[in-house]
Amino acid sequence: QSMSRKGNCHDNAVIENFFGLMKSEFLYHKDFESIEHFKQELSAFMEKYNNRRIKSKLRMSPVQFRDKYQATA
Repeated sequence: QSMSRKGNCHDNAVIENFFGLMKSEFLYHKDFESIEHFKQELSAFMEKYNNRRIKSKLRMSPVQFRDKYQATA
């Protein structure tokens, strides 16, 4: 399903890239005992993805990048 208006494929590329990473780094490597276990693991993955995982293009985590450039704006 499209994540933006019709004809705006550039927005879709970002979210499709994220979902691809999430599947390859998280979903395909774990077995979940229950829905609650899945939710806990997903929360842990999202915390790691946003706060500790260094993006090579940014050379910092997404949260560090946001904080750095919001402070200067």
